[in-house]
Amino acid sequence: MLEEFLNFLHDWVSSSWRAIVFSIISIFIVYTSYRLLTRQLIRLKEKGKISEDANRTLKRIFQWITGLILLGIIIAQLGIDVGIIAGLLVLAGGTIIGFASQNTIGNAIAGIIIMISRPFKIGDRIYFNDKFADVIDIDLIFTRMKTLDNVMVSVPNQQLITSEINNYGKKTIIRRSCSITAGYEIPTEQVEKALLEAAKKMDEVLQNPQAYVWITNFGDFAIEYTLYVFINQIKRLLEIDAQLKKTVLLTVRQHGIDISTPRLIQRVSDSDSNLIDG
Repeated sequence: MLEEFLNFLHDWVSSSWRAIVFSIISIFIVYTSYRLLTRQLIRLKEKGKISEDANRTLKRIFQWITGLILLGIIIAQLGIDVGIIAGLLVLAGGTIIGFASQNTIGNAIAGIIIMISRPFKIGDRIYFNDKFADVIDIDLIFTRMKTLDNVMVSVPNQQLITSEINNYGKKTIIRRSCSITAGYEIPTEQVEKALLEAAKKMDEVLQNPQAYVWITNFGDFAIEYTLYVFINQIKRLLEIDAQLKKTVLLTVRQHGIDISTPRLIQRVSDSDSNLIDG
């Protein structure tokens, strides 16, 4: 059995050696051209002439084109029956379509839409499914991202284009806020001064645009004040939010402003006691 196979292989190589040599040379030329093109893409990216996303997309296109060219060369030179291959592809394609075409094709189309419309780019921080994550790679079927817990997540592209996504970018200037409640007896100017002072204590808060304070709600026993600040260190967003709250808390304490709920409850209790004594 082995001897018959070796004889067949010898006869096939003897009769097809020219096609084999030509195929090897063609494969070398096509692969070398692909490597040169990818190196040129890297140079263009380093010079800032194309973006990281464009570089990845063009590289994938070159990979597909190179693969198709190599397949065509091998088929043409080795005299493989195209009809048989076409039949096998149709059979395999029908099986795949029967089981997974809906999601696969939908994700592929969604991936192309994301690559063209660019609602977010590689390196952007996005808020998706109640979580912050950094976009690592945008592929044809999946988009890979890393959460703040350092967990890699692969999300089907079809899910992304049908969901609401907040894109915080890389160095975009964004507004953050911190709200407190203070009693009606505390002068508004005192609260606003304390909140603006807290904003100035943080190096991460931008001086331009300037921080500001709004009265955002009137409660039964207290007024809600909201401090708005601007930052551009997107990767430290949650850390800055936490630091802002801590700085506000310490600053209002220094100004003698009580923002605790127990005081409000005590005030209600005192009022009830006065009614009973009366």
